[in-house]
Amino acid sequence: MLDIKVYVDADADVRILRRIVRDVRDRGRSLESVVNQYLTTVKPMHERYVEPSRRRADIIIPEGGHNEVAMALLIERIRAHLEEEKEYG
Repeated sequence: MLDIKVYVDADADVRILRRIVRDVRDRGRSLESVVNQYLTTVKPMHERYVEPSRRRADIIIPEGGHNEVAMALLIERIRAHLEEEKEYG
């Protein structure tokens, strides 16, 4: 409907650390199992499917969702689109 492709870029170190904390703390998994899954499944799938989508993105937001300037631009684009939809129907 909006026809805009957004890629939210987060540093690989941040991604793995978030996953480790979440899986160990919230899911009761061992560090070894999290690292093993990351290396055998998550990282290869990210490289194969997620990373290539970056080239097709209309907007790339660096620093994950913490880039306030990029987020403000995206929010404004969505607001403008919604206003347009209200106006034209």
